[in-house]
Amino acid sequence: MVEREMEPEEGLLLRCRLHIRGGKRRLRQGKIASGIVTIFDAMTAAMEWYATSPERMKLLKIRSGENLKDEDTLYEILLRSKVVDGSFDRKGFNKALDRALREKEMPDYDYTKMLKDVENFMTQLGIMPFDESKLPPEDPSTF
Repeated sequence: MVEREMEPEEGLLLRCRLHIRGGKRRLRQGKIASGIVTIFDAMTAAMEWYATSPERMKLLKIRSGENLKDEDTLYEILLRSKVVDGSFDRKGFNKALDRALREKEMPDYDYTKMLKDVENFMTQLGIMPFDESKLPPEDPSTF
């Protein structure tokens, strides 16, 4: 089953976990820029997943006029609502993301701390840990 055939919450969770796995694989393979971009997509899907659930939505402190489709706004809502603790270096990650989008590759970038921060963020959201064996198998022909 593909993401668009699933319920929104289920599809976002699958997308997030697949992109965590794929992003980590790309990082290990030395495809740093594409790994960072893939992990960014996983983080965006994770925040959307959190806000898609009516039960979790009740826990969010949303101010009038806030756009839940904007990832910066959604992050601030999650932080304000104490869903995440603010330990994630969002500015540092955004700098790495900007660089990844500008450059073809980033062989000198040490992603170790960034990945640890992302995993902690995903744990706070309830995305991680997860059993990778329950995900669809990876397609070796993907980048």
